[in-house]
Amino acid sequence: MDLITTPPAPDCAPVSAAHAAGDALVRIRDLHLTVPAAAGPVNILRGIDLDIAAGEAVGLVGPSGSGKTSLLMVLAGLERASAGSVRVAGQELTRLGEDALATLRREHIGIVFQAFHLIPAMTALENVAVPLELAGARDAMARAAGSLHAVGLGERLGHLPGQLSGGEQQRVALARALAPQPRLLLADEPTGNLDGATGAAVMDLLFALRAAVGATLLLITHDASLAARCSRIVTIADGRIA
Repeated sequence: MDLITTPPAPDCAPVSAAHAAGDALVRIRDLHLTVPAAAGPVNILRGIDLDIAAGEAVGLVGPSGSGKTSLLMVLAGLERASAGSVRVAGQELTRLGEDALATLRREHIGIVFQAFHLIPAMTALENVAVPLELAGARDAMARAAGSLHAVGLGERLGHLPGQLSGGEQQRVALARALAPQPRLLLADEPTGNLDGATGAAVMDLLFALRAAVGATLLLITHDASLAARCSRIVTIADGRIA
């Protein structure tokens, strides 16, 4: 399936308060994350409350060390909350075991990091097909090829990550995240390793593809102009929503 056959919606499509309250894909209540350290426990997240409506695009901003990436990792089920409630797609993450969390990620969540996290020994096509195959898709290779065509890499299917530029590698990572058509897309500084022009092109693709599949987006960025493309900006400071 070509991910961009549907015309993309505007980046900043408004979300009504009623929609946000009644149709929250993400609902966080009194979230705390405390991690051990040599000098004693460190409180990273300190009572976060946040709702994200289905289809909404949220820009998460704040200073380095404020807890942005930790919040994303908790939402992805890659970090365990110390206290509080975290619901994604109707499931309470704090009650799920590792297998159930892996299933939730596979079925509902796409993740794009600053580092590309591609498997070096696999081609671009194989990298994108992996999550589809894990989900049991019989047409994994065809869908992976369609996703790579959608990000402009139809001629690079057989290339290994080491044979691709940084921008091309991030496009592969984006195609991999969106090929399963996730309900929630988490992006952590996805242009951090790219030059300005390449990063802008990747972000244009991210917003267009996100809109095409109707995914809810949480975007961590230090770039105010990127955050402004979202329908809402949330600021986090010292582990709290500011």
